[in-house]
Amino acid sequence: MQPDMLPMAWHALMLLSEPRRLLVLLIGVLIGLAIGVLPGLNGIIGIALLIPFTYDMDPHTAIALLLGMAAVITSADFITAVLFGVPGHVGAAATVMDGHALARRGEAGRAFGAGFAASLAGGVIGAVVLAASIPVLRPVMLSIGSPELLAFTLFGLGMVAVLSGQAPLQGLTAAGLGLMVSMIGSRSESGTLRWTFDTLYLYDGVPLVPATLGLFAMPELCELAITGRTIAGDHTAALNLSNQWHGVRDVVRHWWLVFRCGLLGTALGAVPGIGSAVIDWIAYGYAQRTEKNAETFGHGDIRGVIAPESSNNAKEGGHLVPTIAFGVPAGASMTILLGAFVMHGLTPGPEMLTKHLDVTYTIIWSLTLAHVIGALICLMSSRWLARVSMIPVSILLPIVISVVFIAAYEGSHSIGDLFCLMIFGIVGWIMKRLEWPRPPMVLGIVIGGTFERYLYISTSLYGAAWMLRPVVIGTLALVGWILFRPLLCIFQTVAGQLRRIGSYRIHFGPSAYFTLAVMVFIVAAIALSLDWPAAAKPVPLAACSIALAAASLSLIAELFGAGPLNMRADGTHHRENSSPATVPHNGGRALSYFAWLGALLTLTILIGLLPAVTLFIIAYMRFGFGEPWLNCVSCAASTAIACWVVFDRLLSVHWPASVAGDLLPVLRSATGFI
Repeated sequence: MQPDMLPMAWHALMLLSEPRRLLVLLIGVLIGLAIGVLPGLNGIIGIALLIPFTYDMDPHTAIALLLGMAAVITSADFITAVLFGVPGHVGAAATVMDGHALARRGEAGRAFGAGFAASLAGGVIGAVVLAASIPVLRPVMLSIGSPELLAFTLFGLGMVAVLSGQAPLQGLTAAGLGLMVSMIGSRSESGTLRWTFDTLYLYDGVPLVPATLGLFAMPELCELAITGRTIAGDHTAALNLSNQWHGVRDVVRHWWLVFRCGLLGTALGAVPGIGSAVIDWIAYGYAQRTEKNAETFGHGDIRGVIAPESSNNAKEGGHLVPTIAFGVPAGASMTILLGAFVMHGLTPGPEMLTKHLDVTYTIIWSLTLAHVIGALICLMSSRWLARVSMIPVSILLPIVISVVFIAAYEGSHSIGDLFCLMIFGIVGWIMKRLEWPRPPMVLGIVIGGTFERYLYISTSLYGAAWMLRPVVIGTLALVGWILFRPLLCIFQTVAGQLRRIGSYRIHFGPSAYFTLAVMVFIVAAIALSLDWPAAAKPVPLAACSIALAAASLSLIAELFGAGPLNMRADGTHHRENSSPATVPHNGGRALSYFAWLGALLTLTILIGLLPAVTLFIIAYMRFGFGEPWLNCVSCAASTAIACWVVFDRLLSVHWPASVAGDLLPVLRSATGFI
């Protein structure tokens, strides 16, 4: 460390400790927590909102406000992931797996305690690594090129076998489908429109927000509608709101996991293009791969909360490394933050490490204090937040569905987002019922476009030699280590089944029918791609081939096996003697749930999203659950007003055009949301 660094670090801490700046930091933290609780909103929106308020501030105060807000958004979106199974944004999707399962067991308080404490620890780790990396940033960052980024992307795809839990074949199929979805649109280097069906909405691809909400939020809300019970279910009466400290102790007990995932999140966060959606799943898969007794992951294992939350917050420190050192933003929110730096006369690069070193340390201290303040606020309020899991479904469900619809619309501000939400919601519910893993599909959607782009750049610049670079070789070796044992077990088991085919009776259950439908879908996609130019085909056809091969092997296993093929976390496998997964006899309630969603979508097209949400809440509460009219109207009015203030007045959202607005333009101009 250079001699002047410690005095500068102390000077920056003293500047930030002034009461006015601490108050500004606190305001930023509160705004960040409020934004994070609302699904669909993220740091991009928050920073964009706050930048105008920093015009008359000095750089230290402006940084305190902006980083105070940005640092804690990932802590707040954890709340909806646990309580409703609704990821506040795509970076919280991995937390849903175990966090929501804990809430359904009546342990929402424990999940909150562990999540907030892990977020605090991860944030501090990210800030410390950022501080320690300042003297050695340049050589590390300059060694990373497109081949290394491609290798990191392949590492993310390698997590599929781990994220698939006990269904690796189905997980590979889902990952292939996710890659296929990511190929939709005109994002290929050849400019070819792929699988768009002449639909303008699909030209830019499928937005991640409605797809993620559909796969994760819609099925969980459907479960609430089917059971009719509170989130905590039968555990409501025994819900211990003070067991958040049990969660904090869990984090202390698993300190080594927190430390490893914090370092992993910081390292990946420093790589431009590796966003929170990927980092979360990599950390989750890493924990599932390295921890003992990992078969409980996905069923309410507290380690499944600790790992993604610690890495998710640590990544903020990593994001700031290339942003400060080279002016290379690691993500979209860092791009906007970079604009704020320039606006205040700060030029990222060598000056941030010399002339403006005090500002750099202000960034580090702001990040650290924001995490501490945010975690303390969340821990103090988790007793009340956990009570949400005891609110009757008749009140909670219609409101949450409405918020999810508005959040999905934030994907690309198109009515197509709502159709996308519905389609992925139905697919996600079927996958959940048939016990197909959904995380690999999301990972495929997230990584697909990045993978294709880096592959094109790497092969164009280096040819096949991109695979000979040292970092690439090491990363690919790690990918091979991750995939080899699980895939070997899969092929050995399927081959054994084929050799003993005569001793099994074919059983065509619901899962087999779904697998067959997936295979037909993949074959149809291949047929539609035959006329594409050669440059547009390699990655989509590779995705189709992976999905089709995995689906075929999965179908064989389902038809001729004694039960579903299962794998333990250590790569060994066993076979359950239970019958194939079947859809429980509550299809009528599920059909009713999706019919209500269809009604909300129809109303949105006819009269606009905000009026539709208001009428939907009243109708669903009254006729779906029999709530008194007063409750229905008051809940609908409060939800509509809150959405109008946040999305219309503050964010100036361009609401979808409705039939009523087209017929009566005066009504649209008067309201702005019809």
